[in-house]
Amino acid sequence: MSQHIHIGTATLTLVRSDITIQDTDAIVNAANSSLLGGGGIDGAIHRAGGTKILEECRRIREKQGECPTGEAVITSGGHLRARFVIHAVGPIWRGGAHNEEALLRSAYENSLRLALEHRVSSLAFPSISTGIYGFPIERASRIAFDTVTTFVRKHPEIQEVRFVVFSDYDEAAYRPLFAAGEEEP
Repeated sequence: MSQHIHIGTATLTLVRSDITIQDTDAIVNAANSSLLGGGGIDGAIHRAGGTKILEECRRIREKQGECPTGEAVITSGGHLRARFVIHAVGPIWRGGAHNEEALLRSAYENSLRLALEHRVSSLAFPSISTGIYGFPIERASRIAFDTVTTFVRKHPEIQEVRFVVFSDYDEAAYRPLFAAGEEEP
């Protein structure tokens, strides 16, 4: 079951699904700094999107090297429904005293900026850094939600943002944010 709220002119949706099947203009990949694929969401996106995404990531690496934590880059969507994949590198959780919250916020902000630059009006985010990187979902979901809502209030070009979660546990962390977040358009 999905949940929707309106923030400014944007619709925010919480959906439990597979991010690789989203039909938004872009999906966000919880990437590692190598940009060469990996496990979890990163591996699933690379597998579903095909070799074109990996080839584009390799070209980006040739130009700039690895993608720093908190930053994001964009490629085509390859074989995905989405036209683009925004590869955002979130922080590894190390207890919270190593700037993890600011780096996670930056990963979301930089993804949204790339979306604007490429005229993306709809995008889908996974829960960045909460898998193998160990960022506590309760904190990460609040940072993601607050960052996105602040951004879409200032940028009406972004019309839809989906928070795509894969588990009951992750969905439960986002639900209260959606329940409390409704505002008049």
